[in-house]
Order: sequence, then C-alpha cells, then structure tokens
Amino acid sequence: MNTDNYYFNKCVSACAKALSVRVLLVIAPLAIALVWFTVQPISAGESPATARKLSASGQILSLEKITKAAKALKPGEILETELERKHGAYVYEVEILDDKGLVWELKLDAKTGKLIKMEQDD
Repeated sequence: MNTDNYYFNKCVSACAKALSVRVLLVIAPLAIALVWFTVQPISAGESPATARKLSASGQILSLEKITKAAKALKPGEILETELERKHGAYVYEVEILDDKGLVWELKLDAKTGKLIKMEQDD
C-alpha cells in the first residue's frame, strides 16, 4: 500500500513539473512582450523626437499627461502609445490591457487629452 502512494506521489510530482515548464514556456514570452511594449513609449507614426519637440513647444500634451488621461478613462496596463497626424491634427492612440485581460484602443486629442474614440481591440 505504501508503495502505491510512493509511485502516485512521484507521478503527481512529475506531472506538476511538466505543467510548470509548459506554463513557463507560455508566460515567459508574454512577459517579455509586455516589457517590450511598455519600454517602447511611441512606436509607428510620428517619431519620439518629433513628439518631444511638439510637446516642448506646447503643440501637444506630454506622453506622461496622455498616459494619465488614458488610465483615468480606462484603468489598466498601457501596452502601446502612438502619435499620429490625422486630418491635420495630432492624435494619440493608446492601447490598454484591462484587469479582465481585454485590450482597448483609446484615441485622444494630442493637444487637449480629450477622448475621441474608445473601442475594444481585436
């Protein structure tokens, strides 16, 4: 009877280790991607240098102010921020991961920080 428990415990332990490795293989790339997108404040669209110039001249709000405005509208983790010029006006597109695991895209007027559009991303 004790040998049955011994082999059962070994099997459970081996299964737990295998599951831990699989979970790690899934979570590690996701964690790396999350850090990568968090570190990359502005991707496509206008360059970071252009964004800094526009912010310094008062033509647009700083990235810090836009991220605060976006998080006030939709709490969560900012995944990506992009500054684009559309129809002659600058617009920040901010992607946020909410606490339910849903990704939202917010479009904010870059000069005022006012919400233009918010939708769940695919």
